[in-house]
Amino acid sequence: MKATILLFVLSPLLFVGCENVAAPDFVPPAPPSGLYTETGDNFIELLWNVNFEADVAGYNVFASATYNGRYELIGSTHSPHFNDTGARNGSTYYYAVTAYDYNGNESDLSRDVVYDVPRPEGYNIILTNYRQAPSNAGYDFSEYTVRAFNDHYTDMYFEYYNGEYYMNVATDTDIQDVGPTSSLLELRQAPTAGWSSTHDVRLRVGHTYVVWTWDDHYAKFRVTGLSSGRVVFDWAYQLQVSNPMLRPIAKGGGGRQTVVAVVEH
Repeated sequence: MKATILLFVLSPLLFVGCENVAAPDFVPPAPPSGLYTETGDNFIELLWNVNFEADVAGYNVFASATYNGRYELIGSTHSPHFNDTGARNGSTYYYAVTAYDYNGNESDLSRDVVYDVPRPEGYNIILTNYRQAPSNAGYDFSEYTVRAFNDHYTDMYFEYYNGEYYMNVATDTDIQDVGPTSSLLELRQAPTAGWSSTHDVRLRVGHTYVVWTWDDHYAKFRVTGLSSGRVVFDWAYQLQVSNPMLRPIAKGGGGRQTVVAVVEH
C-alpha cells in the first residue's frame, strides 16, 4: 500500500521533468506584398495582400514625401487595408507597409512602394446645352464650378446639335475620348497623344474623357447621363501642374531608408 502511494506522489514530478518549453520566436513575418492605393478627395486608401503567417497580429503603415526618403509611421491596422485621412489634395505621398506578429517581431518594409496624389473630385455635375441655357453650360475644374459657356475660366462646355452630344474646349485646351470605363477610377493616367484636332468630342454614356487645360492641368470626367438639354458627369482634377497621373502607379522596392518613429499628421 505504501509503495502505491509513493508512486502517485512521484508521478507529477516525472511529468514536470519531461515538459517541453517552447523556444522564443525571433522570426519576423514576410514583408507584405501587393500594395496599391485608391485615390480620393483628401484621402488615400491603401490595400495589400494578407500575410500567410498564422501568428501575424497586424500591420504598420508608413509614409514619406519622397521614394527614398524617411518612411514615418502614420498608423496601424489588423486588416490588410488602411485609410490615410491625413493626406491632402495636391501633395505626393509614398507608402510602405510592414507586418508584425504577436511576439513583437516586425518585417522589413514592403518591397512594393506606391505613391499617390489625392485630388478633388465631384459627382452628378449637370451642364445645360449652351444653345438653350448658355449661363450653365460650362465647367471650371480649378474652382469646381459651373459657369457660362464663354466665361474666361471655363474649361469645357456642353452642346447638343443635330442629334449629337458634344463637349467643347477652347483652342488652348485639349480633349479626347478614352472609351468606355466601368467607373471614374478606371483611368490611371492621361494619354500623351490622341487629342481631338477639332477641340471637341462626341459624348456617350459610360465613356471617360480627358481634358488637358490651358494652364497645364489634367482632368477626367465620365458621362452618366445625356439628353438634349443636359449632360450629367463625374470628374476628377489633378492639382499638380504637368502631372498626368489620375490614379496611383506602383513602384518597385529597394533602397528605402530605415523606419523612424511615429509622427502624427
